[in-house]
Amino acid sequence: MVLKRKAYQKLLEWKKGSGGKSALLLEGARRVGKTHVCRQFGQSEYKSTILIDFSAVTKEVLSLIENHGDDLDYFFAQLSVYYNTPLYERDSLIVFDEVQLFPLARQRLKALVADGRYDYIETGSLLSIKQNVKDILIPSEEDSIEMHPLDFEEFLWAMDDEVTVPFIRECFDKTVPVGAAVHQRTMDKFRQYLLVGGMPQAVLAYLDGCDFEVADREKSRILALYRNDIAKYATGYEKKVVDIFDAIPGQLAKAEKKFRLSSIGKAARQRNYGDAFMWLVDAMIVNHCFNSTDPNVGLALSSERATQKLYMADTGLLVTHTFHDNEYMDNELYRAILFDKLNVNEGMILENAVAQAFRTSGHRLHFYSRVDSGNRRNNMEIDFLIVRNGKVCPIEVKSASYRYHSSLDKFVAKFSKTIGKPYIVYTKDVMEKEGITHIPAYMAMFL
Repeated sequence: MVLKRKAYQKLLEWKKGSGGKSALLLEGARRVGKTHVCRQFGQSEYKSTILIDFSAVTKEVLSLIENHGDDLDYFFAQLSVYYNTPLYERDSLIVFDEVQLFPLARQRLKALVADGRYDYIETGSLLSIKQNVKDILIPSEEDSIEMHPLDFEEFLWAMDDEVTVPFIRECFDKTVPVGAAVHQRTMDKFRQYLLVGGMPQAVLAYLDGCDFEVADREKSRILALYRNDIAKYATGYEKKVVDIFDAIPGQLAKAEKKFRLSSIGKAARQRNYGDAFMWLVDAMIVNHCFNSTDPNVGLALSSERATQKLYMADTGLLVTHTFHDNEYMDNELYRAILFDKLNVNEGMILENAVAQAFRTSGHRLHFYSRVDSGNRRNNMEIDFLIVRNGKVCPIEVKSASYRYHSSLDKFVAKFSKTIGKPYIVYTKDVMEKEGITHIPAYMAMFL
């Protein structure tokens, strides 16, 4: 089964817009589907494709790139023979896969693009980690896009459903309910998506027989791969990266989801863990969310970098990561999610899914937290702040049985003159109430 991915359309747009004047950098976590979409793109859109996988490349190819980058006629002739693939001017694609493992190849792109004979795509992660940019010149002839795990619409495509999202999008735009039957059916599919996640191997494993346990095994393999990558590539601070990675489920399970380094150790300090946090972010394994202390002046401008929340980039991986020491049958999250019985702690799954939807839609993640030790009534905690139509919109993620939204009310009152529409994301149908738009979690991707 071939998964339909939105990244493919972005590759088409790049090819049409670039006309060979730039290379494309496709960034994404390991196992997110970068190589597969590049192969599919090359097979469908070009007469021939050469994919150089730097995780398994031979010394001969490395030597060719390192020593013959100035003689392009020789370089291309040797490459064509080695891969037994003819190259056609303006109709061949060369892919540098996992380019972070051989940064010099990235630098070579300046000359390759200037030559103009072929198109070039690089794939990778950890592309701004110090050791991967040291002593190389990053080419200015490089466009970039991010590739994330499958979003909910792509998950529905995999389930052979291409009609649900256009309909619920129309309801979102008009702020009208989708109706009981459609809502129930869509929430059922969304709950499956929460559990399976969007990593292609897990999705394919699940769809093969609708077996969560089989999908869980695939996710366990991906998490093991991430741990191996940490041990191999987080040189000098691998233990700190593992400590943060392992602490994520416990931090998200708390009512206040801000990441506390004290959970790792009493002596842990932000200045000593900065590189470890950034390694996980740059590997696109996690999404970080910063406290924006003054939404009036812009989210990034008022970000308090020391206060952050960490979400897993894939919610399905979070479900498996949370219970990595237990057998699949002991994972009560599956039952809680499927039967809509999430308690406060398990609500982290829904919040993580919303964070994932926002990042996939291109938002940088921010939240708002205010603690007034002199007057607790002034305390506020808003799960997310995003910019829509030029204005900051506050967003709270709630369970179906929630009763109050006091923080949201106080935030709206405090910033009423400058903010946009407030939202509550929950598990019921669309509703307008008390000036707040309530939308089901499967609509978060539209915000």
